[in-house]
Amino acid sequence: MRLDGRVAIVTGGSRGIGKATCIALAREGAKVVVVGRNEAMCEAVVSEIIATGGSAMAVRADVSNEADVASMVGATMERFKRIDILVNNAAVNLPYKTVADLTLDDWNRIVSVNLTGTFLCCRAVVPVMTAQGYGKIINLSSRGGRQGEAGRSPYRSTKAAVIIFTECLAAEVKEHRIDVNAVCPGAVKTDMMREITNGHVPSYAMPPEDIASVVVFLASDESGAITGTSIDAFGEGNPLFRAKSYLAPGSR
Repeated sequence: MRLDGRVAIVTGGSRGIGKATCIALAREGAKVVVVGRNEAMCEAVVSEIIATGGSAMAVRADVSNEADVASMVGATMERFKRIDILVNNAAVNLPYKTVADLTLDDWNRIVSVNLTGTFLCCRAVVPVMTAQGYGKIINLSSRGGRQGEAGRSPYRSTKAAVIIFTECLAAEVKEHRIDVNAVCPGAVKTDMMREITNGHVPSYAMPPEDIASVVVFLASDESGAITGTSIDAFGEGNPLFRAKSYLAPGSR
């Protein structure tokens, strides 16, 4: 198993990409800390992992709350004594809403979870990983972090910022053997996708397990040559596959 003996924290771990990632990491031998605001849902993921022979614990935390993040790290260290992997997956979004219609509360909530939460979790684990001389941090950005779109300004702004934050942190901690990378998923079949699209999930949307596989690779020693990088994982939603060719059939 690629992650035998490693300890992983996954925020937003109770559903969607986070849940799939928790299960995938545990399957590879990691001890997993399932973090989310709904403790019962986190416990359900833990039960699923334990039922298949894995090791996991649930921690209720809001990543935008500094005290919650400190408690999350403290609980992990008390139970497992180390932190090898951090997956910053927790995120919130809104249905289509123009800049003119956004409230300050709308904006602040998305920034506080998607960007500030990523910062707080990274800041909390870096001292632990530095002392160990080893760590893997994987931040979930988005295809939306690569390009703007009408009605999506707060979410896409935070996901673009996560890419730059990832590069900055990677440059700061490389000397301590801490790798920091981001994953930019395309459309994924998750509850969040259903919520923001009123159930109109694109036919090309990927299962969460496809993204979890990318995260597991970045969490493993196989990715040792990769840091400060954002990996696009668009699946069949890649614009390359959906764009109409300007060439006529049979032409070159």
